[in-house]
Amino acid sequence: MTAPHPPIADATGPSLSPEGRGVRTTCAYCGVGCGIVATVTGDRQVAIAGDPEHPANRGRLCSKGTHLGETVGLEGRLLAPMIGRRRASWDKALDLVARRFRETIARHGPNSVAFYVSGQLLTEDYYVANKLMKGFIGSANIDTNSRLCMSSAVAGHSRAFGEDVVPASYDDLDAAELIVLVGSNTAWCHPIVYQRIRSACEAGAKLVVIDPRRTETAEEADLHLAIRPGSDVALMNGLLHWCREAGVVDAAYLAAHVSVPEDFWDRTGEGSDLWSVARTCDVAPADLRRFFEMFAATPRTVTMFSQGVNQALAGTDQVNAILNVHLATGRIGKPGAAPFSITGQPNAMGGREVGGLASTLAAHRDFAEANRAAVQRFWASPTIAEKPGLKAVDLFRELGNGRIKALWVMATNPAVSMPDAGAVRAALAACPFVVVSDVVAETDTSVHAQVRLPAAAWGEKDGTVTNSDRTISRQRALFPLPGEAKPDWWIVKEVARRMGWGTAFAYDRPAEIWREHCRLSTYAPDGQRLFALPGQAAKGNADYEAMAPFRWGGTPFADGRYPTPDGRARLAPVVQKAVAPPLKDWPLTLNTGRYRDQWHTMTRTGLSPKLARHREEPLVEVHGDDAAREGLVDGGLARVCTPQGESLYRVRVSEAQRPGEIFVPIHWTDRTASGGRTGLLPRPLVDPVSGQPGFKASPAAIAAVACRWRGFLIVAGEGERPECLWATRVAVPAGVLWELAGDGDPAVLEAVLPKGARIEAADASRGTKRVAVLVDGRLVAALFVTETGLLPSRDWLIEQLGAAQAAPTVLAGRAPGLAVDRGPIVCACFDVGLKTIVSAIAAQGLGDVAAVGAALGAGTNCGSCRPAIARILSQGATHAA
Repeated sequence: MTAPHPPIADATGPSLSPEGRGVRTTCAYCGVGCGIVATVTGDRQVAIAGDPEHPANRGRLCSKGTHLGETVGLEGRLLAPMIGRRRASWDKALDLVARRFRETIARHGPNSVAFYVSGQLLTEDYYVANKLMKGFIGSANIDTNSRLCMSSAVAGHSRAFGEDVVPASYDDLDAAELIVLVGSNTAWCHPIVYQRIRSACEAGAKLVVIDPRRTETAEEADLHLAIRPGSDVALMNGLLHWCREAGVVDAAYLAAHVSVPEDFWDRTGEGSDLWSVARTCDVAPADLRRFFEMFAATPRTVTMFSQGVNQALAGTDQVNAILNVHLATGRIGKPGAAPFSITGQPNAMGGREVGGLASTLAAHRDFAEANRAAVQRFWASPTIAEKPGLKAVDLFRELGNGRIKALWVMATNPAVSMPDAGAVRAALAACPFVVVSDVVAETDTSVHAQVRLPAAAWGEKDGTVTNSDRTISRQRALFPLPGEAKPDWWIVKEVARRMGWGTAFAYDRPAEIWREHCRLSTYAPDGQRLFALPGQAAKGNADYEAMAPFRWGGTPFADGRYPTPDGRARLAPVVQKAVAPPLKDWPLTLNTGRYRDQWHTMTRTGLSPKLARHREEPLVEVHGDDAAREGLVDGGLARVCTPQGESLYRVRVSEAQRPGEIFVPIHWTDRTASGGRTGLLPRPLVDPVSGQPGFKASPAAIAAVACRWRGFLIVAGEGERPECLWATRVAVPAGVLWELAGDGDPAVLEAVLPKGARIEAADASRGTKRVAVLVDGRLVAALFVTETGLLPSRDWLIEQLGAAQAAPTVLAGRAPGLAVDRGPIVCACFDVGLKTIVSAIAAQGLGDVAAVGAALGAGTNCGSCRPAIARILSQGATHAA
């Protein structure tokens, strides 16, 4: 599949893409693991296309993958080591890191230091970091941001199967006759998987979506169950007992392959009748019956679950409730019949394989004495971690308590993404020694670092990743390493060498690390573990360079054998915990999640003008009844408060929300907004088994916020964030758009206007002011502010940033003559706006999504906007506009 690449050019950099030649690599974003053909077209320029031969995506890409080429520039990059605010040599920076970690360990013991790593790392990076911490420092205090998204799935798999194995592949979607999505807005978060689901539905499969919100995914479902948050165990236990009464439980499979605790049926049966489950889940009994009947009648069922299941205080129990149903009905290890955890990050699975979680050792081993001895022997290490280390929330709590005295953060931004992020920031600020390896110079986390180390980014890294269905693919370099940036594995091994372990970390290239990882996967086999990479360790550098995607593990459990001492799976007797009623001071339930076109904390996607236009600002979505009670206005501002903190959001009134529940996105940071900092809000409470935080159901309150004025600033280049109540950064071609609102004097905005010739207009009666700044006749900034008047569309003014000469109507905010307003962007892949779609429907008589796609291209790439187009068609053009 993949042609060999030239040999590696040097010890720290991978082989590079010759200009004009397509290189097969893997997307930087979610766990779907899409293959990409990337063609370098110039200095830091690349054309991106889907790889038609990659099994994960078959040539399709979502909007984020499609626009990866907009995010490979060097804007905001960290390009040299920094000690404090001063540039330093690599030798000085690495010597300091090694010395401070050595001194801290000598004085306070190995458990006084910690690594916090990321699913953005490649498997080879992960392997070296885990080896250093667990096998040479001798502590298991290495955890990953994957703890926040899928560790409950890991714990559930281990409890049921004896090992963290995803017993499904994307091929199962093609064979399924019923697909159940639980806690997953797949159309937005995993668009390419969703397109495969839609293809299955077009071939006759049915789709059920279980989600408190009526998402875009739910809109195209045959059935949507908007269950009460946290009632998943009741739902699945009810389904399990319905199947038992309907005679669908596979008694022969249970007898041959599954251990069933004596009290299992009694414990899970309490409150499992249809009416009790409907009451607990707050859904109509008729809808619940329909789901139960569909499931019972359809042996070829795939149940896919994601953050909505995992990010809960009973996340592991919710996972096991799903697994119980599949095990009890024998719907596992067969085509089109499987439970399927879909991960959030590109290499969350690779991190699980090498032991990147604090709760595992390496190669799917736990901390049993025999495993510890085997791994220590393989590594020839002076020590080995004795027990699991601190999981993410506990790690930062201990950082705040002063027990962790040196922390190394790699490729992640916990000051934004962790729950109770205010306490995390305080802990980082108080830690005696913080190291951050990152591609970005300034993040909310790196401002607390004593040492910042410039890491390689996507397009510069070389290694492997594992996707949600266990397919291992290569990520390949397209560009030379910029400035003094280095791969993460190189940075870690250089610190290890300076700490005295040079021989054990004498790697010159990723292929050497890969081979060692593969050898460990098959070392001292215990006859149980399924994870193994036989044959890979014998492959040379050229084979590694040419590696085509492959899936490990075949079809897990097809033979009915499980990686447990007796070879049997286990049903877990999980029971529904009481769902707490609303609190007097915190009457709402806060849910958090992703937007379609953004990724994590936007350090990459935030650079793309096309990706910025779908959701330009962080919105709090509120049901109309709650909005009316709290005096909230659609498009106004509101403050969301929890016992942990507060943040400001733009209001969107939405009937997709259940009454009493609100939803906010996770992406905005101090760098990109004055509000929308969602990590400040959730409780630092975790699932007791997995340690995964419960992001989906925090007690909250909301209140309207009045503004004196509103406006926007468009500026060439990056510019500074205006200091006012509301300022949200939006990437645009050639510059930045800041959406603004304030309750003070708008004159403070003058401080961020660049120098140049100014033309102004003001209307005191409306509190309106408009300023344009020109340099050599070109527009470099436009500031529009009003207290009572209207603001023009931003699109034409944004185009003026790139014009050779500013138009004479610049202060009017529109071109001379009739302006065309395309409206909010619906299709980010092809930059198609709402009003363009509405006009085409009316003018051309377009009657369905396919017709809109044929006319405008919208919905024909990743397809994640297809539900929105369908909604426009169903609502009618006038209402949609």
